Amino acid sequence: MGWLTKILKGFSSGSSHRVAEGRDHERYENDGIWEDPPMDELLDFDNGEIDRAIALSLAEEDEREACSLVEDDNKSVCSSLEEEEEEEDQKDEVPSLSEEDHKGKKVIDVNSYFEEDEELAKAIQLSLNMDSPPRNNYGSLLPRFPNFFQGVYRTCAGCNGKIGHGRFLSCMGGVWHPECFRCHACSLPISDYEFSMSENRPFHKSCYKEHHHPKCDVCKNFIPTNVGGLIEYRAHPFWLQKYCPAHEHDGTPRCCSCERMEPRDTRYLLLDDGRKLCLQCLDSAIMDTHECQPLYLEIQDFYEGLNMKIEQQVPLLLVERQALNEAMEGEKHGHHHMPETRGLCLSEEQTISTIIRRPRVGAGRIIDMFTEPYKLVRKCEVTAILILYSLPRLLTGSILAHEMMHAWLRLKGYSNLPPDVEEGICQVLAHMWLDSEIMAGASGTSVASSSSSAPAPASSKKGKRSDFEKQLGEFFKHQIESDTSAAYGDGFREGNKAVLKYGLRSTLDHIRLTGRFPC
Repeated sequence: MGWLTKILKGFSSGSSHRVAEGRDHERYENDGIWEDPPMDELLDFDNGEIDRAIALSLAEEDEREACSLVEDDNKSVCSSLEEEEEEEDQKDEVPSLSEEDHKGKKVIDVNSYFEEDEELAKAIQLSLNMDSPPRNNYGSLLPRFPNFFQGVYRTCAGCNGKIGHGRFLSCMGGVWHPECFRCHACSLPISDYEFSMSENRPFHKSCYKEHHHPKCDVCKNFIPTNVGGLIEYRAHPFWLQKYCPAHEHDGTPRCCSCERMEPRDTRYLLLDDGRKLCLQCLDSAIMDTHECQPLYLEIQDFYEGLNMKIEQQVPLLLVERQALNEAMEGEKHGHHHMPETRGLCLSEEQTISTIIRRPRVGAGRIIDMFTEPYKLVRKCEVTAILILYSLPRLLTGSILAHEMMHAWLRLKGYSNLPPDVEEGICQVLAHMWLDSEIMAGASGTSVASSSSSAPAPASSKKGKRSDFEKQLGEFFKHQIESDTSAAYGDGFREGNKAVLKYGLRSTLDHIRLTGRFPC
């Protein structure tokens, strides 16, 4: 059975979003921040023109004061004024401020200068008034906006309130009050520069990792990224238990029944043969030969209901793994593809060590295992059926149904069948029994699981099966259906297809005649 490998894009890079922060200085509706533009881009005239206008304005003031001193009958004053003006002309090099009249006196032509100065002032004023943009509170010039923006406010995407003057956030296609942009997980404001999103909802990066980054079901840590920055993990194909790839090589044990890995915060039961059993599977585990007899009788009734009654009395023994492996070595028949054999139909005379009393559980392991030798005598083509102990009732039953089909075929003369046909039809019967048990459990007529702390009674108890035991039954069916081996997997699929199409009895008749499944 193959395990799933999942590779996801790293949450640390692919899901990051950034917050644009702004400060509102105007009532215009846009998402930017008003900033003072450079002064060299605001004016169309250069600094030289400004200096010239200032100089002319100062000269105008001086000339107006000088005009009050000009009188024709005061020659001494005029003479003094002329000398001062000449000296001033030489220093300032402004020859246009005075000229010589027909009497040889130097006077200031005030009217002429006023006209020139007035023309210049009008030109400067006109230049300043044209396309003059509005100013903000800091005195910087701003582009002029149409009148329809006045009176329009931003609306917060969180509270739907107006965003006035002050800070705001621009993200997720809207603007927000800083206190309204909150994490969907912890409901606290997101003040970080970066945040994560899931289903169009914002999260702190730490909250997003806590809620969405996959955690290992074994070590309980966040599954690390690989060298490529991707999150890679393994998952059981049925239970979907997620775990770090490293746990496949670090000796983490699996339950010998359900195949789930042992979490770090849970201890599995250690069996005397080295296997480990989870506590949920232990609840319905069958531990000794005596405890398995009621289940054996139920499966015999199941076969009898299919008109396939086994007349001979075939012993059923629960054994340890070592005894099962030893028996398999001495057996000539059988096809075993699994890493561990869990059931065997014997045809040879052997002496088998069987478990005669349910062992006790103490300190996380099995103690007080009692066994005794059992000598098999060949009275027919089948000498015994062996089943591995400590497996849950439904798994034990499906293995028993499989091995009983081997016994039925040998006792009815179906000899020398190809492995895919013999193992395939045996898997079909195991699958059929599981189906019947799951249906019976849904109606409350199934055999209740035995307690792990007390011996099971000799007779079966009827009762409703636990939810986990129902899942366990589905898992064992899934194991049969998804088996990839040629004999067990392909053989089951071919046999099940034939039974569904032609029925069990017609399929068995065709196998007897041809040794193959009907097409």
